[in-house]
Amino acid sequence: MSDELASPDMSLPLDAPQNAALVGEWLLGTSALLMQHQGETETAELIADVTSLEIRLWNTQWDEEGYQVTLVVEPSLLPRYKPEALKHIGQAMKQVLQPAGKDIDEIQARPEIPRLAAGWRQQVKAVNGPRPTNQARKVRLEPDHPMEDQLHFTNQYELELYQVLRKRQAALPDSETIGIMPLGGMRVGKRVLEPDFLITYRGRAAVIELDGPHHKGRAASDHSRDRQLRHAGVSFVERLNVEEVNTLAEVEKFVDDFLTQLGRQ
Repeated sequence: MSDELASPDMSLPLDAPQNAALVGEWLLGTSALLMQHQGETETAELIADVTSLEIRLWNTQWDEEGYQVTLVVEPSLLPRYKPEALKHIGQAMKQVLQPAGKDIDEIQARPEIPRLAAGWRQQVKAVNGPRPTNQARKVRLEPDHPMEDQLHFTNQYELELYQVLRKRQAALPDSETIGIMPLGGMRVGKRVLEPDFLITYRGRAAVIELDGPHHKGRAASDHSRDRQLRHAGVSFVERLNVEEVNTLAEVEKFVDDFLTQLGRQ
């Protein structure tokens, strides 16, 4: 089965109801891939870091539709989307849309608004408490995310993988154990990455990334991230597709194979 994303109906306005569920991811992904193919890797990575896209018809003239685009990004990333960066992103999107007689008239960026939980006061105080940490910088602002051993996880899949890793850790002697870092912030080049798991063992470090439905259409961005991690000294990156894993035994086998590979000198 192909992982190709559906395309919007270009005979209709991009903000038409029939296109609403498709146009954001399609325009972001197509523009990022185009920039990557043209060697504009910094612009491609900026597009890949956009959480979502809002688009609305701005004006129509000379048989061409002009749109206003709003890029929704994590609050901590907003300073990266300066006017010059937005100009380059807009130019990429113009190239994608021009064959269909559509154009970008205005492009801007805004922060993603966090979901509000009943205990938001305690949440803010905990994040800004006396023991600051880079761990799970985004997830810590999400209500009701899983936690165990004072560590934060994005979802249940990550928690279950952590539990298997911890079980393997407990079986090793103290003199030859593994280190498990979930969602640790890491600055690489001009970006701050947050690998799902950074694992250390026998003087080597490797990364495990969990891929779910939200990763469809993001292969180019994922490969770029993996390459940057390897350039920063990570031995290798293994990806576990949660949609293809049905049993705990399969997760355990994945972890055993991963640790065997990491333990090789």
